[in-house]
Amino acid sequence: MQKIKQFLESEKGKDVMTIAIVILVGISSFFLGRLSNQTGTNGVKLEYTGQEASAIGSNKTNIDQISLNPSITEKTNNNSRGSYFASKKGKKYYSSGCSAGKTIKIENRIYFSTTTEAEKAGFTLSSSC
Repeated sequence: MQKIKQFLESEKGKDVMTIAIVILVGISSFFLGRLSNQTGTNGVKLEYTGQEASAIGSNKTNIDQISLNPSITEKTNNNSRGSYFASKKGKKYYSSGCSAGKTIKIENRIYFSTTTEAEKAGFTLSSSC
């Protein structure tokens, strides 16, 4: 016991003790992080119900101020979702399964049930789809 006590009081012993403490803190932090990840919580999930309807309602004055094709205005006010959609600000339309149109905000989307309906409104099919 005396030899251990003398070693820990020496300069070399203090260095070894410091290294051991740093390693133990690192290992315990790693395992605490792993333990906190295994609790089964998936974080916070935000759901926006009725977002499209409220966004369209809040932008109604903007829609009236902008001169749009009448069929676009009708589609904007229609809450039913079709197989195709386009941006109010763009010239391309996308199929509902196309990943290229996922960057379009929901409040800026216009929905169509057929391709001819989208083309009559002045949109062309996106080359990405």
